[in-house]
Amino acid sequence: MASGGPLVLQAADQPSADLGIQTYAGLAITGTVSTVYSIEYLTDLTQTNSASAWRSLEFLRLPASPYLWPDKSAPIGARRFYRAVAFAVPSNMVFIPPGVFRMGSPSNEVGRFPDESPQTEVTISRGFWMGKFEVTQGEYMTLAGANPSFFNGLREYRGTNVDFGTDLARPVESVTWSNANSYCAALTQLDRAAGRIPTNCVHRLPTLAEWEYACRALTSTRFSYGEDPGYTNLAQYAWYVDNSGNRTHSVGQKLPNYWGLYDMHGNVWEWCLDSYYPYPGGIAVDPTGPDLDTARMVRGGGALSPPGVCRSAARGIGSVADVDDGFRVVLTISSSE
Repeated sequence: MASGGPLVLQAADQPSADLGIQTYAGLAITGTVSTVYSIEYLTDLTQTNSASAWRSLEFLRLPASPYLWPDKSAPIGARRFYRAVAFAVPSNMVFIPPGVFRMGSPSNEVGRFPDESPQTEVTISRGFWMGKFEVTQGEYMTLAGANPSFFNGLREYRGTNVDFGTDLARPVESVTWSNANSYCAALTQLDRAAGRIPTNCVHRLPTLAEWEYACRALTSTRFSYGEDPGYTNLAQYAWYVDNSGNRTHSVGQKLPNYWGLYDMHGNVWEWCLDSYYPYPGGIAVDPTGPDLDTARMVRGGGALSPPGVCRSAARGIGSVADVDDGFRVVLTISSSE
């Protein structure tokens, strides 16, 4: 369990916040502004010292101190006791705050594809953590016990034997969607056992909407760094067909986006959690696609991709058995635990 910061216990039927429409239980938090806290609760005070008894409700970047946080997940009469714990920032993850963005691309965007419309106003209702980098070959080997990557060692490539060398800081690829999920599940078990994450938090693949929201990082342009209609600045942010030498490269060598995420454009395609779905248009909250066994979404483009495919709005589709792709991990609160 993350430690440090203020510990606040109070019953849910004590102070409340009147938000105009509904009255919720309120938790007064005093702490360090801009620090991310895990807001947690239990229902039995005798379990206070049991780390597994606490359940996280939200990752909150404290906007002010003191701050009145409303618990919208339970009725005012529910008996709950709370604490706000300064979350130990994972060294290889970035906090992505909740917010609203437009998913997809406008009809006049250069290089767009038809399935990027209609644009949809999406609310990401809860903050989450996302891997600063794509999962590397070394990380994957440590947890999965194997390295399936094509760009590793001696390989036959386009009729010629090519030695790609051994660079375990390259992103792992040639991973199936199922194996990417298995990696996330194993990482969840490891971090729970070590007490690094609350017991109802999980590592998983990002949803299609979460991925694009994180990639855009408050922008609405073709790339996270601007429009770049002639792709003159893309090489500063991405490994793609024009500069990759037809191979992947160590993560984190290019410039990050505003939120500190690297290689969101290029290097390897990244698996998403959900299956393909046409954008609905209008307004959506935390949208996900259907749960199909045949195909899942990939984002970001790769080292062999043309520049237009590396745009923030571009998306691809792959069979769950495909072995062309990599992934990055998010840490979020499970709604089923």
